[in-house]
Amino acid sequence: MLTVAIKKTKRGVKRRSSPKANPLSSPNGARFAEAAACLAEIGRGFYERGWVLGTSGNFSAVISREPLRLAITSTGLDKSGLTPAQFLEMDNAANVVRGDGRPSAEALLHLAIVRGADAGAVLHTHSVWSTVLSGSHASQGGIALEGYEMLKGLEGVRTHKHREWLPILENSQDMIELGERVSKTLRESPGIHGFLLREHGLYTWGAGLQEAKRHVEILEFLMEVLVRSGAAQSA
Repeated sequence: MLTVAIKKTKRGVKRRSSPKANPLSSPNGARFAEAAACLAEIGRGFYERGWVLGTSGNFSAVISREPLRLAITSTGLDKSGLTPAQFLEMDNAANVVRGDGRPSAEALLHLAIVRGADAGAVLHTHSVWSTVLSGSHASQGGIALEGYEMLKGLEGVRTHKHREWLPILENSQDMIELGERVSKTLRESPGIHGFLLREHGLYTWGAGLQEAKRHVEILEFLMEVLVRSGAAQSA
């Protein structure tokens, strides 16, 4: 597609054609397109497993560190048919710099995790299991996962004897305040791989998308085991 540039001359106005800029040739363009495609595929898979029903859940990936830029889901989407076109590029203040729509208010939590955990991707699911456990164990401040072979799939974990602490944070509509509590949690518990929001869902992350996806699968598996086995009563 061509656009028309206007050049003034002594004899009047001369019209000159010039190529329209390709958005994928701009800084971060190719990385944004790749991240959006991968995130859309992951989101559809999570929907099929019952982890992001309705319009729940949101996903992001870092596409640039300097300046900080994230590819992130637009708000209010049905994840069953998630497409790359439904992703936005967001800056370090949660402003949209590419795409149509707006990110969820929880975008501030993604930024807090990227900064606090040096994450390359952040995935938020909203399963039955995380909702049940985050409500029943909120008074304990979290839930311990220990003795399960699946724990060895978490980055840096080498034995099933590992004790993974999954903090539970009180949910809030004030995302600035909640983001500050997320940052504090990450400072105080630097080895964790995720946390729960009370009666809301799971946030986890990784150095990249595949690591973050693996962490979701492991933590969702273990939470389902606790609920189905009744072990959550003593966890």
